[in-house]
Amino acid sequence: MQDFKNLIVWQKCHSLTLDVYRTTRHFPGRECFHLIQQLQSSSLSVESNIMEGATRGGDIEFRRFARLALSSACELEGQLLVARDLDYLDPERFTRMSSFCEEIREMLWSLIRRLGGSSC
Repeated sequence: MQDFKNLIVWQKCHSLTLDVYRTTRHFPGRECFHLIQQLQSSSLSVESNIMEGATRGGDIEFRRFARLALSSACELEGQLLVARDLDYLDPERFTRMSSFCEEIREMLWSLIRRLGGSSC
């Protein structure tokens, strides 16, 4: 069992989640139950899966949750593309958030491999 707060990948996920929540406050009201909810949910899912996996009994469980986090990170990146294409995100903010998301994905792949998931 690890303290998830010490994991750099979780710290980055948490920062991205806060950024997503702060950014979506400024989306049009008609998106309240659609794209906003999806962006917030997938960003929170990335860090939540890392948290849950880190507190499980071993590498096999942690790897499973890291894979779930990776899937959510991919989902988040796709949703950021939709937000950009609908002009809800300015290009600079999109690039920053997307780059951060890509960095998190790379870190998750590295974590999965380190946990014995080279066959994924």
